[in-house]
Amino acid sequence: MSRTKGGTVTHARHKKIIKAAKGYYGRRKNVFKVATQAVDKANQYATRDRKNRKRSFRALWIQRINAAVRSHDEALTYSRFINGLSLAGIEVDRKVLADLAVHEPEAFGLIVKQAQDALAA
Repeated sequence: MSRTKGGTVTHARHKKIIKAAKGYYGRRKNVFKVATQAVDKANQYATRDRKNRKRSFRALWIQRINAAVRSHDEALTYSRFINGLSLAGIEVDRKVLADLAVHEPEAFGLIVKQAQDALAA
């Protein structure tokens, strides 16, 4: 029985890594051993930063909501505003609230008014 050589499989595996390393600088893009390390590290960063992106956007939305709430009422803070929303039974997520605060300040002002009324009652 003849011996099978793994050349095609190895070549395909190498090609996959080299393709993933396209655009890298120096030997990282065309030397398999170095490219493997670079691609593995890039995948680690990508996995980590998918979680971090969610954190960063949530923090950004909270900052925008807080700034918009304070522009409508100096005494009202972000946390009191969120508490007022829950008391008023308004279920709008932070992404939508931040978008309203930036693009439609009048509508956001009405939501702030409802939250204030719920807190006063």
